Amino acid sequence: MIGFDAILFAGLPDIFNLALLNSIFSIYMSTIDTLQKLLFDLAGVLPADTGPLFAMTTPVSLETNEAYIREGESSRRLAFIEHGIIRAYTIKENGDEATLLLRWEGQFIASHDTIINRQPSRFIYRALEPVKLLQIDYGVLEEILKTHPEYEPLRNFFLMKMLAESLKMLESFVTQSPEERYRELLSERFDLVNRVPDKYIASMLGITPVSLSRIRKRMYIKGKK
Repeated sequence: MIGFDAILFAGLPDIFNLALLNSIFSIYMSTIDTLQKLLFDLAGVLPADTGPLFAMTTPVSLETNEAYIREGESSRRLAFIEHGIIRAYTIKENGDEATLLLRWEGQFIASHDTIINRQPSRFIYRALEPVKLLQIDYGVLEEILKTHPEYEPLRNFFLMKMLAESLKMLESFVTQSPEERYRELLSERFDLVNRVPDKYIASMLGITPVSLSRIRKRMYIKGKK
């Protein structure tokens, strides 16, 4: 995991370090601008002065297959995904992996166990491809709220969004068929089929890769009629 404190490379001339810092800072500010617009559109409660809040954020980069949060870790990191996909999963007693969720660009990622229940994470959160995040420690956010209560609606927005996502996932297994869940996933992000291995998508839908292949075949046949 590469944080903002790891961007100075020993042995490089100062001019290269300065150019690198300028480049990263430009990307960082662009991400903040994107996040501000998203929060305003979604929450409608963005305070006029977000400086103190975003001053506490850190850009983080993950390499493909790098773990962001490990099982048993009490990570209170809350992050906005600028680029890439993160998979949350657990390893069952028989060694099989069960995918809980996928998160991609424009979404938030955090350990539900730790943020909401204040328990160690039961899941592993791992990058499926190179990932860029804008991260804040939830404990730091709580400290900011003591002096900036105007940010409380944003904290409530984050928590309610996490709870709503969990409830939506549970309800889908009761009210939808696997094919309906797959169609809904495609409607949200069609490009996931080319970025995420079938076995992970199938696991998240609660089916086998063979069943997923059959669903795709049925959808293809229906599409030709």
